[in-house]
Amino acid sequence: MAAGVCHGLPWGGGLISFVCVNDPPTVSTQDLPGEVGLVEARDFVRRKPFLCASGDVLPEITLRYETYGHLNRAKDNAILIGHALSGDHHCAGIHRMTDRKSGWWNNMIGPGKPIDTERFFVICSNVLGGCMGSTGPRSTDPRTGEAYGLDFPIISIRDMVDAQYALITEELGLPVLHAVVGGSMGGMQALEWGRAYPDFVRRLLPMATTARQSAQAIAFNEVGRIAITQDPRWNGGRYDPQRGPDVGLAVARMMAHITYLSDQGMEVKFGRERVAGSTARTLFDPEFEVESYLRYQGRSFINRFDATSYLYITKAIDRFDLYGPEGQLEESLRPVTARVLAVGFSSDWLFPPSHNRAIVHALLRCGRDASYAEVKSDLGHDSFLVHSPELYALVSDFLAP
Repeated sequence: MAAGVCHGLPWGGGLISFVCVNDPPTVSTQDLPGEVGLVEARDFVRRKPFLCASGDVLPEITLRYETYGHLNRAKDNAILIGHALSGDHHCAGIHRMTDRKSGWWNNMIGPGKPIDTERFFVICSNVLGGCMGSTGPRSTDPRTGEAYGLDFPIISIRDMVDAQYALITEELGLPVLHAVVGGSMGGMQALEWGRAYPDFVRRLLPMATTARQSAQAIAFNEVGRIAITQDPRWNGGRYDPQRGPDVGLAVARMMAHITYLSDQGMEVKFGRERVAGSTARTLFDPEFEVESYLRYQGRSFINRFDATSYLYITKAIDRFDLYGPEGQLEESLRPVTARVLAVGFSSDWLFPPSHNRAIVHALLRCGRDASYAEVKSDLGHDSFLVHSPELYALVSDFLAP
């Protein structure tokens, strides 16, 4: 077991594992990890009705996805990656040699990396309801020839998982998944996979997630939604995609991004540093580095995300509740048969460690093979996305066949 994990505690058997990042990692650097390289997105088009959990029906759906690595002969080495709210299908590699950025989890996925594409066949799709090629509110309704807009059905995390299951079975023809891995909303998808398709997935690795949103998390999402719908260009959802509610969407992104960081991490990164080499023209131009950073996050987000998709996906996150009206998390998780490792991060105040521990405790009460690990990090909710030898060791060890 990797250094930093309390010795003598196996993944399963009802014991909890913790990571202490102050311990020196013993991850081997003998073989430097490689890169996935050039990748190409593909579309799975399902030309038959898709029934949503709400009872509404989409006449057809498209999921845009990417794959990395190769299937083995038994077709049992596939790992599905679930992305977070602002993520997409492009989690590793590059599309063109001129790309300035790799996929959003490129540090985690690739030859010799924790999710090793020399051992595993890795799949990631843009979720149903998204805006990166999968069917969502800005997609054309084949029944009308117009964009769905607010006529798009209310979607849930279960709908996202059901669409992924169609991709995995109907398009890729896989009989089983070795694992489902994801952080934040991706962790919700992992949990839902374990409940909805218990005989299909062997391991679940949810990180920085929750079995239900807290009131505070819902409140932040609502402020973002109000910022969008009160933008003059919202126009009741009937906006030109080229001239949409960009100000509202940017504010929503800025608000959400604050929740992904931690107070200590922001202090270390920005403190009260002023914007270098610039003088504010007015009192309310960016003066501090943190102001400039948040505005940059807002500007970059509106260039790649749709406002209506943001509304739909945040609502799906808010409505995700495995506790149910009776508050019985065990009952929701009882169908899970996969081995589970839930990972929390010490400075994550959006989905704090206690939320991740609660998932494991409920599974243990059901007699399931579940463990918890906590990584000490000052980087807040986004800790699962950044370089972390301790996290890498956990992921690699847990996924090992």
